Amino acid sequence: MEGRRPNRLVLEMTELTPADYAAFRPTAAVFENCVPDRADLPRTIPEFSTLGVIEPGIEGRPDPVVGITQYQFFLTPRPGQGSLTDELTTGLQLVLISPKEPGSEARTSLRDWADFVHIRHIAEAAVPGFRMITPYFSSAEGAPTFLHFYEMHTDDPESAFQSMTPLVAERLGGEDSAAFKDWAWHPQLQIDYVNTFRRVWPDVA
Repeated sequence: MEGRRPNRLVLEMTELTPADYAAFRPTAAVFENCVPDRADLPRTIPEFSTLGVIEPGIEGRPDPVVGITQYQFFLTPRPGQGSLTDELTTGLQLVLISPKEPGSEARTSLRDWADFVHIRHIAEAAVPGFRMITPYFSSAEGAPTFLHFYEMHTDDPESAFQSMTPLVAERLGGEDSAAFKDWAWHPQLQIDYVNTFRRVWPDVA
């Protein structure tokens, strides 16, 4: 984040308050859920109120803790898309997806769609507030397989997210166009989690 693309990210999801989690993980960037229990998108991962984003150093991945769900992701060989700046990442759109079917063919097909169609058009739409979109992958078995890490510089991440689809639709010929439908869905797409988060620690003031 902020002018760099970490080789690894550890995400921790918890019902601890942001303050209690920050006291427990003082090196994490801490974000609060903007839309708890949103119902407009499917998910396989249970809801949570606080998100911790950790960039593991030489000491490696922090030990898992009971009551905190933890996932580790690695940077994909393909580049992220958007603008890599030193502005503080004050908001996130967190996207976790997996292929519906097992095997390398389904995984590769979904990854190609995400990089060359879905993320590409979001970056080209220049959504206000969006900065860098970086794809990561999990080496663990099971879902989620891919993390799309949307960094934002905005006080209102949810409004930025809500403006994204109309802007993409406009540049692709409308929501009824074949190009938009190709952008919005892929036969192998399983959405594990999508939501927006506002940064609360370290202090963004």
